[in-house]
Amino acid sequence: MIKKGIYAASLSVINQDGTLNIDGTVNHAVDGIKNGLHGVFFFGSTGQSQLISIKEKKEFISKIASHKLKNQFFLGTGNNSLNENIDLIKYAMEYGFSDFLIMPPAYYKGNTDEGVFEFYKKLIKNLPKVRIILYNFEKLSGYKFSIDAVKRLVQSYPKNIIGCKDSSYNLFEKLKLPDFLMFPGTEAKLLNGLEHGCSGCISAITNVTHSLARKVFDDFENKKTQTKNDQLIAVREVFDRFNMISALHSLLSLKDDKFKNILPPLVLLSEEKKKELIEKLSNLKFVNEKNLAA
Repeated sequence: MIKKGIYAASLSVINQDGTLNIDGTVNHAVDGIKNGLHGVFFFGSTGQSQLISIKEKKEFISKIASHKLKNQFFLGTGNNSLNENIDLIKYAMEYGFSDFLIMPPAYYKGNTDEGVFEFYKKLIKNLPKVRIILYNFEKLSGYKFSIDAVKRLVQSYPKNIIGCKDSSYNLFEKLKLPDFLMFPGTEAKLLNGLEHGCSGCISAITNVTHSLARKVFDDFENKKTQTKNDQLIAVREVFDRFNMISALHSLLSLKDDKFKNILPPLVLLSEEKKKELIEKLSNLKFVNEKNLAA
């Protein structure tokens, strides 16, 4: 069951033949947890979920179900189809997973509050015990949750709609609901969010900023002076200048070749862009030649 904390929208490691590298994906997540994450979400947008087959997702779920860190593993779905969402969630729930990060269907323009409400209504009707973290990311889904839309869902399904990942950033400072988990989608807004009563963050870049973000979170919780927040924000701002999935895989591939594989249409950064990324991160004392060495 998810609670307050620092979470990563975890990367998927891909084999050379384009299939999901299950062990590599799990090992990367475990490394992040060891370095400060409270947990990880597999199959979010950062995990290339839209590009990974249902069959591979199910195989992955069945394998992580017996992992010792299962309670820190959470799932997205990355599906537009209502029925595929129901099928995948039902499968995962059979293995003991209950909390899911779910974005409204993307691709079709003109999503409405009524249409999105109907999507979640049908999910919950078919999966009455599911616990859903809404994924508010207009850039990808074409829909931005309003405060009223979230309140309607929570009031209608208080046991099912338990939180929100806010990557459109129109909710996290303003929406106040009892026992509702609110996670900004960037660690750049982590401290600000905590000051507004948020629960932590769920971020792509905590794949690599895990330790920094955890320090900011812990210092806030323990009422200590912040010493790492400025660096955390600056690092995030560097990544925001690039395609984040490409930048993360490009950076991590410097230490481990398995991160060089990425599913089209995604590509790694060009050599020029990769050099720019490393230079900017080095200037922030976030990476150096020693910790980039294979």
